[in-house]
Amino acid sequence: MENVINSRRQISESLIVAVFLTLSGGFMDAYSYLVRDHVFANAQTGNLLLLGINLSTGNFSVATHYLFPILAFALGIALSEVIRHSFKNKVHFHWRQMTLLIEIVILIGVAFIPKSENLIANSLISFACGEQVESFRKVNGTGIATTMCIGNLRSATQSFCDYSFTKSKKSLNEGFIYFLIVLIFVIGAVIAYYFIQWLDVKAIMISSIPLIISFILLFDYRKLPTNSSKI
Repeated sequence: MENVINSRRQISESLIVAVFLTLSGGFMDAYSYLVRDHVFANAQTGNLLLLGINLSTGNFSVATHYLFPILAFALGIALSEVIRHSFKNKVHFHWRQMTLLIEIVILIGVAFIPKSENLIANSLISFACGEQVESFRKVNGTGIATTMCIGNLRSATQSFCDYSFTKSKKSLNEGFIYFLIVLIFVIGAVIAYYFIQWLDVKAIMISSIPLIISFILLFDYRKLPTNSSKI
């Protein structure tokens, strides 16, 4: 059974899935920042910075607004790994679909959490982001992130620099892919802004649409062109 799975890869590493996931990632981060007390759902570096600042100034109650999303993000990563080990031998239902299903349910649920409970809402969004960042880490075998941009921006710049020295088409293609993902993330944030004006708290439900599309796309198995240690 395991050999059958290892001989295939899902469309989970394709660019089209990465685009939909990144749209959702940009949307979630903009939503949590604009609607839920300026907390970053995805960019835990920002939350860690704000946590440290508030701890240093003695604003311990404010610090919890950043601490719990950070912890939730880590728990989301851990759950993703548990699911991967539990479902890795499934042929017709991939473990990544399970993480997406949980993420979709969480985001829809957050739409019904009032602003008075922003800490809970932000923690749930961060949990979902943790699942996503751990479950989807590659595009065509190249490491990539769909919920944050700093790593993609670094990799894009490095790829173009590599191309300038080596003239490798692979480096050039990777550079364009990384920059495309960064652009899609920004587009997701722009879309979020307009839906927030219309739907306010419930706007987060829109971010589940690209995830649902990704969930459906994951039923498509394709032959693995190169060996992969983790699918």
